[in-house]
Amino acid sequence: MTHLFEPIELKGVTIPNRIMLSPMCQYQVQTNDGTPAEWHYIHLVSRAIGGVGLVCYEMTNIESNGRISENCLGLWNAQHVEAYKHINQSIQTYGAKAGIQIAHAGRKSKIEDEDIVGPSPIPFSPESPVPRELSTDEVKSLVKQFGQSTQLAVEAGFDVIELHGAHGYLLHQFLSPRSNQRHDEYGEYDRFPLEVIREVKANMPESMPLVFRLSAVEYGEDGYDFGHIKQMIPQFIEAGVDAFDVSTGGNSPNRPETSPGFQVPYAETIRHEFDIPVISVGELDDAQLAAKVIQEHQADMIAIGRGLLRHPYWPKEAATKLGFNLDLPGVYNLGY
Repeated sequence: MTHLFEPIELKGVTIPNRIMLSPMCQYQVQTNDGTPAEWHYIHLVSRAIGGVGLVCYEMTNIESNGRISENCLGLWNAQHVEAYKHINQSIQTYGAKAGIQIAHAGRKSKIEDEDIVGPSPIPFSPESPVPRELSTDEVKSLVKQFGQSTQLAVEAGFDVIELHGAHGYLLHQFLSPRSNQRHDEYGEYDRFPLEVIREVKANMPESMPLVFRLSAVEYGEDGYDFGHIKQMIPQFIEAGVDAFDVSTGGNSPNRPETSPGFQVPYAETIRHEFDIPVISVGELDDAQLAAKVIQEHQADMIAIGRGLLRHPYWPKEAATKLGFNLDLPGVYNLGY
């Protein structure tokens, strides 16, 4: 049986175990220009010391108005690169791999005095601003900006790139009939994401894996079902996606009741129907449950979010419960 603490190879990158720090917005940028701060260094590097195999930065945006807030990360110019490179080198020093989630918030941006845009002039919620509909040429320009952000990420020394196509952000907004009611070529729900995938892939080394985070289903009466996304997955794979990070919801205020592992069946279905690695996420911080998901081949990796906020050394604690010897750097093993 595959073990939670076995290495996994994605393309040409070997990740030391099956645990990923799930991208979680920190809202801690201090300079209003998207540059990571000391907070990000401490937050991310401490999880590498704690035994996480893949440390993934929070949603990192391709332009200023693509951020959720002015305190969110960005990667749109060369001045950002050194700050990311510094953090990545430390993550890698402690044995982990560094991943970045590249994105654009679209209509979910909350920055005052910024140009809030989306596929169509449909607000996220009654309290949200009405976004300005992007022109066809602007959409094409955004495709190129995703590629430029990818170039910078490669220069900054990231090992893995994830595209955020879930949770109601711009790629997801184009994927969804709820938010995409365009009448040009980008009214085809998968067209913009496919162009972005191809552009990103063209700016990555062949050996670097590309992960796509998707929302398998939406919630509410007008939300799409699993079949809507599944029909697009073969095209995403052909365009260059190497693995899927499978979540749900986020494109409306509707939120379901959740329970441990509630999103695992969607990841498992994609894994088996399309024969591609998947990451599952969502209340998987019980060590026995996490191990079961991997051992039963329901997913190839698990992403832990809030559990790693509570316990930065969750991998060591899980290993101890599961009877596995996971060595931490320095003297940290003495604590166990």
